[in-house]
Amino acid sequence: MFQIIGLVLLFGLVFGSFIISGGNMGVIIEAAPHELMCILGAAIASFLISNSITTVKATGGGIGKIFAGPKWKAQDYTDVLSLLFILTKMMKQKGVIAVEAHIENPEASTIFSRFPKVLKDHFAIDFICDTLRMMTMNLEDPHQVEDCMEKQLEKHHHEALMPSHALQSLADALPALGIVAAVLGVIKTMGAITEPPEVLGTMIGGALVGTFLGVFLAYGMVAPMATRLKEIVDEEASVYTIIRSVLVAHLHGNAAQISVEIGRGAVPSVMQPSFSELETALNAVPAE
Repeated sequence: MFQIIGLVLLFGLVFGSFIISGGNMGVIIEAAPHELMCILGAAIASFLISNSITTVKATGGGIGKIFAGPKWKAQDYTDVLSLLFILTKMMKQKGVIAVEAHIENPEASTIFSRFPKVLKDHFAIDFICDTLRMMTMNLEDPHQVEDCMEKQLEKHHHEALMPSHALQSLADALPALGIVAAVLGVIKTMGAITEPPEVLGTMIGGALVGTFLGVFLAYGMVAPMATRLKEIVDEEASVYTIIRSVLVAHLHGNAAQISVEIGRGAVPSVMQPSFSELETALNAVPAE
């Protein structure tokens, strides 16, 4: 919502100030189509040249995230903590082998199926199940497990940030591509140097539109979108940090309630359930 408001303000205030100060929008409107063809065409081409098909596809999905916001809501964090509470409590009471059937086929698990949104996140489920699977194979050194989980998180986060980096690289290139379009306009103007001043003035103004559009698109739209996408990816990664915190706390011998409380501390502040809210949610969890 705020992104749409921001775009409306961006266009309204920038072009509004130009019109109020006596600027002629006719020059911009006339020059914009072919200037944008040059700038955006070169931008798209350079974007395809510099990125893999995986990054290109992920960037398309990332643009949707910019307007939709993070996928995890306040209830989802409580659900993740509740899921981890059930699993760690079961391991405390019945041993690690008790969760083996659930982690081998989480889609058919009566535990995981209670939290459908969490189940849809393939990395979260794999992260939980793979870590618990290592525990069933007697890897119970908390420091070794934490190190392994941290490396997985670093790899996943690096890959998740690639669309944001791609957009930022595009934003960095757009001012220069605007200059390319402007230079082509100047070359065109110099080829018509015998024309009267009013014609040359219009042609030079059209050429400068290229520089304007390159800078405007870079710093007004693409760079802020890259920043917002990075912010969303960082926030969504909190769920995986919570998983790591709870499972490592469990390996240190803490009770399930304590492990989950440690994980609660990793929830973003605006989404964080209070101690009593989480306790109420955990008390409502049916026994497995």
